[in-house]
Amino acid sequence: MERWKQSSPRKPLIIWGARQVGKTWLMKEFGRTHYRKCAYVNLESNAVLRSLFTTDFDIRRILAAVQIETGVPIDAADTLVLFDEIQEAPGALTCLKYFYENAPEYHVIAAGSLLGVALMGGTSFPVGKVAFLDLRPLDFPEFIEAVEGEPLAGLLRGGDWPLITGFKTRFIDLLKQYYFVGGMPEAVYSYAEQRDFGVVREIQKRILAGYEQDFAKHPPKEIVPRIRMLWQSVPAQLAKENRKFIYGLVKEGARAREYELALNWLIDCGLLYKVNNITKPGIPLKAYEEMNAFKLFLVDIGLLGAMADLDVKTLLDGNLLFEEFKGALTEQFVLQQLMAKKDAGIFYWSPEGARSSVDFVVQYWGKVVPIEVKAAENLQAKSLKVYYQKYKPTHCIRTSMSDYRKEEWMTNLPLYAIAGLFGEIK
Repeated sequence: MERWKQSSPRKPLIIWGARQVGKTWLMKEFGRTHYRKCAYVNLESNAVLRSLFTTDFDIRRILAAVQIETGVPIDAADTLVLFDEIQEAPGALTCLKYFYENAPEYHVIAAGSLLGVALMGGTSFPVGKVAFLDLRPLDFPEFIEAVEGEPLAGLLRGGDWPLITGFKTRFIDLLKQYYFVGGMPEAVYSYAEQRDFGVVREIQKRILAGYEQDFAKHPPKEIVPRIRMLWQSVPAQLAKENRKFIYGLVKEGARAREYELALNWLIDCGLLYKVNNITKPGIPLKAYEEMNAFKLFLVDIGLLGAMADLDVKTLLDGNLLFEEFKGALTEQFVLQQLMAKKDAGIFYWSPEGARSSVDFVVQYWGKVVPIEVKAAENLQAKSLKVYYQKYKPTHCIRTSMSDYRKEEWMTNLPLYAIAGLFGEIK
C-alpha cells in the first residue's frame, strides 16, 4: 500500500477479499498512519451516497457530497478517500475509471467483500484503470509473528534449515495452534491477547453465522438453499480419501448444472477456493486443467475446524491433529500457504483410472512443481515417485512432519516450513 501511494501514475486501489479478512481495518489504519485526513464512506449503510452514482460521474460533485457526509475537508495532497462495500453501488465501480482519468491527484481506495459476485452479475468494471490488492487470512509465518513476534517468524522465512530444525518443537506447537485458530484477523488477535481457545471458537462461529446471513441476503433467492447445502458439504467432501468434489454428497442425485450458480457464488465472494485437476503437467498448467474435476477448500483452516466442531482437546493428542479428516486439515493448511503467493498457479494431478495422484501441482517461475502432502512422518511418497518417473520434473516436494532434507530426486519440507517452498523452487 505504501508502494501504491508513491506510484505514478497512481490508479485507484481496490482491496478485495472475503468478509472479515480485515479490509476495512487495513484501509482505515493506512489512512490514519499515512495521511493527515481520511474520509470514509460505507456504501452498504449510506443510501444517500449510494444514490450519487446513479446519475453521472462528476468527480467534483461526488467529492463534495463525500465531504458533506463525512465532515472531512478533502484535499488531494493529504486526504485519503475510502469507499467501503463498493459493490453495493455498481456505479461507484465505474466511477473509479473517472477518478483515474480526470482526477488522478486524489488518493482513492475501495474495498468490497462481495465484489466478485457483483462482477458476475454484470457490473461494469474499469479494466486497466484500477490497481488490485487481494487480502486473505494470515498465513502461518504471519500467525507466528502475531503470536510470538518477528524473530521466530523471520527464522522460518530465512531458510536456515539447521537452525529451523533446532526450533522444530516450538514450530510444531504453533502449527497445532494455527490449525485451530486459523488466520482470520479477529481470531488471531483474540488468541494473541488472551490465549483462550473458547473465545476463538466463539469468534469463528460468529463469522460463520455472518456468512450464512449473507447467503440469505445477497444471492438470488432460488439458489439460496443450494448455496447452503453446498457450503455445509465441504467438510464431508474434504474428509473423503479422494478429495475430488462429488455433487452427490451435497444431495443424492444432484447434478453439476443444478449447483453451478451456487458454486460460482461461493467462489466469487472468496469463501471457497477451487483447485482443478490437470491432465498433464505442461506449461501453462491452465491449458491442461479439467474444469469438471476439482477439489474445494475453505477460505480458512480455523473456520473449517469450527464448521466440523473440531474439539480443542485434539491439540493435546500428539500429532493426531494433523491426520484429522484423513489429513484434510493438513491439505487445507498447505493450500492456504500456497495461496499466499498470488502469482503461483495451483492445481492437482489425478489421471483418470490411475491409482496415483499428487495433491498439488504448482506453476511458478516457469517451473512446474509437484507437491505431495503427508499428515504425519510418513516417508512413503509413492504417487510422487510415479509422477517423477513419468515426467522427470526439476523439483519434487514432499511436505510432512519429518525434518528438512534434500534427496537426489525429492526435497522433504516440514509442514511448518511449507512457506519456504518458493525459495526452494528459485
